[in-house]
Amino acid sequence: MGIREEVYYEGGPHVGDLILSILIGLTVVGIPLTVGAIIRALWLRYRITDRRISVMGGWMGRDRSDIIYSEITKVVIVPRGIGIWGDMVITLRNGSRLELRAVPKFRQVYDYINEKVAARNPQYTAK
Repeated sequence: MGIREEVYYEGGPHVGDLILSILIGLTVVGIPLTVGAIIRALWLRYRITDRRISVMGGWMGRDRSDIIYSEITKVVIVPRGIGIWGDMVITLRNGSRLELRAVPKFRQVYDYINEKVAARNPQYTAK
């Protein structure tokens, strides 16, 4: 029997990222961006719970990264798509970074992650 987790968000990247990339893909220059957006839409999944952040991705969704909130030192967000979705970079204690692309409701997700990190790390301040 596993430990129960309350899921805050589970799903893939924002659909607007795919639509915008397909429109850009109508030009020759935008074709690689469109291919990347299609692959993200098919195989990238985020799961944010009260205990950890999981990112399943890679070719056919075979790669998985799990991080716990006590390992996070910094979270940075960048709005995209007129602020409807955004990218998030999470920096860990060992200096490695995890990038979450086209996160829907990224401001609410950012606030939720900061709340969980601050609860587990008293020295943490949102930057």
